[in-house]
Amino acid sequence: MQPKAVALSKEMKPLIQMRSLWLGFFATALVLAQVMMANARPESLAPLAEQISPSVVNITTSTVVERPTGPQGIVPEGSPFEDFFNNRRQNEGEDGQRPRRSSALGSGFVISEDGYVVTNNHVIEGADEILIEFFSGQELPAKVIGTDPNTDIALLKVETDVPLSFVPFGDSDGARVGDWVIAMGNPLGQGFSVSAGIVSARNRALSGSYDDYIQTDAAINRGNSGGPLFNMDGEVIGVNTAILSPNGGSIGIGFSMASNVVTRVVDQLREFGETRRGWLGVRIQDLTDDLAEGFGLGSTDGALVNSVQVGPAKDGGMLDGDVIVNFAGKPVKDTRALVRTVANSPVGETVRVIVLREGKSVTLKVTLGRREDAEKAVETSVPAPDEEVAPETKMLLGLTLRVLTDKFREELSLEAKQMGLVITEVDETSEAFEKGLLAGDVITEAGQEKIESIADLDTRLAEVKEAGRKSLLLLVRRGGDPRFVALSLAD
Repeated sequence: MQPKAVALSKEMKPLIQMRSLWLGFFATALVLAQVMMANARPESLAPLAEQISPSVVNITTSTVVERPTGPQGIVPEGSPFEDFFNNRRQNEGEDGQRPRRSSALGSGFVISEDGYVVTNNHVIEGADEILIEFFSGQELPAKVIGTDPNTDIALLKVETDVPLSFVPFGDSDGARVGDWVIAMGNPLGQGFSVSAGIVSARNRALSGSYDDYIQTDAAINRGNSGGPLFNMDGEVIGVNTAILSPNGGSIGIGFSMASNVVTRVVDQLREFGETRRGWLGVRIQDLTDDLAEGFGLGSTDGALVNSVQVGPAKDGGMLDGDVIVNFAGKPVKDTRALVRTVANSPVGETVRVIVLREGKSVTLKVTLGRREDAEKAVETSVPAPDEEVAPETKMLLGLTLRVLTDKFREELSLEAKQMGLVITEVDETSEAFEKGLLAGDVITEAGQEKIESIADLDTRLAEVKEAGRKSLLLLVRRGGDPRFVALSLAD
């Protein structure tokens, strides 16, 4: 008996046709996706490795190390080891203090046919001799053109009569999380080596002011320092600098300084033999939610100026408590972004800086100085001491405060002209303790106004409460370094 045929209604026919179309579409999309995934990763990285490997070098450094002075390896008289140590001292030289030569290994890469080589500063720092070994086995001595400890970059130069193979820098800002990358170098002194992985993360910061690291899972070990991180076009998008590891070996978390940072440093080292970064002359900190509320701001975007030093910003009219929201036409997200933008700006350039001041937008014109010169400057003037101030005391928001006196200034190594209230005790159950305030910190401003006495503080506190603010904004100095702290007011 044949199955019974069922007639389709007019309503069902369009649905069946649409379902067939969607199934066809998904099947086609699946095939295309499989093809794209197959094409995304080449069957072999060998052709790319062969293309760029002649530009990657091994670096061997040699340093003469003086042995420490003083008695070494002393044994009791009559000990069975006494003759051994006496003979060893005689073989090593007078008093056993003969200098010895220490060697270290690293990696690098050639960036021009006339012999410029990039590596990490820590690879060659303190070296007396630097030897470059090329992929072909050729060895050439190198000299240091310039170094930048802030980004851990060094530029070397070798002399050669023949053009060298070199690699170009790529745009690190174009690298995406998930892109394939190749790391090359001399891991653990084993010689030329290639490892592959992906970009795991972007814009990592480790410890420096100018950090912009690419994180990768491509194997990076000791000896890879200074080597290149390539994209699939054979362009250098990073310089392998550090790893995160509990045992010194690769666990898949490596960091390469982004090429867009490196190229600016290399260009300056090549032209001047040193870096020349822009300098604004301010101390800054990030805005938190409570700080933004304390300043009456609706956003935490920007960089809060907690101290204006003698320099470009002061000459341009910037004040303590200003919030920098735009620099040279670029919005300022946070302090890290501002530091990098200023550093990358030309020395001597006049830029427009937009700040928020007492709820209003103010535009300033600032001519940038040079950070390296500012860091070398030393304050030589010593102001005359003020008269002794009566030691008033106040308890506030978990803090015990006293007026600064000459005795406190001497104990805290403060300038004689420093005014404010010193914290003598902090309640460990208070918000002030949670936010890191310590005995010895000095409060110089409250509610964005300078304070020199307990009466000043009481006035600022009353003004803040009258304005309906939920927190009191304090400018706190510790060892000369200022920062803003907002403490919540009790209801």
